[in-house]
Amino acid sequence: MEEKNIVWHDTNITKNDRNSLLNQKPCVLWFTGLSGSGKSTIANAVERKLFNKSRKTYLLDGDNVRHGLNKDLGFLESDRIENIRRIGEVSKLFVDAGLIVLTAFISPFKSDRQIAKSLVGYDEFIEIFIDTPLEICEERDSKGFYKKARSGAIKNFTGIDSPYEKPENPQIHIKTAKNTVEECVDIIINHLIKFGYIEENNDYSI
Repeated sequence: MEEKNIVWHDTNITKNDRNSLLNQKPCVLWFTGLSGSGKSTIANAVERKLFNKSRKTYLLDGDNVRHGLNKDLGFLESDRIENIRRIGEVSKLFVDAGLIVLTAFISPFKSDRQIAKSLVGYDEFIEIFIDTPLEICEERDSKGFYKKARSGAIKNFTGIDSPYEKPENPQIHIKTAKNTVEECVDIIINHLIKFGYIEENNDYSI
């Protein structure tokens, strides 16, 4: 089917309707950082706090998405770009549905993160840089990926033989070497409160 024959279909229920029903300001919490930096751990903890206070959320995790939506993609640069493009589009749909969507992906290239950001409103994309030194990520190496990458068993591994382009101006900069998981979560929750994504007069205890 040619693109010129595809027409956008407007629905009766609007984005503003869903936002009002859910009583929250939807956004994408885009966690980026090296493998082993703590993206998934922190994203899970943030979602738990939000869920406990009846916030409507959904977490997209890099490994989980590759079991389904992106199972056809490998780890060549072109595949990794397409991986992030698809996640950006899915995140856009979740935001349109009124949810706070959390994405935990290495997403190593600035240009790809910029594309994901461009898909939603300027205030609907919150880039969260999980800044953990490579040596600490390698020490953790819970999945054994770094060891395999160092031995040559895994090619195009971010931080070893494929670059990671650090965010220049992330809305939230988390340094896990200096903060506990709980402290990292509090930094993110406080940002959401400060900028009106969630209400301040709630107990966000885990």
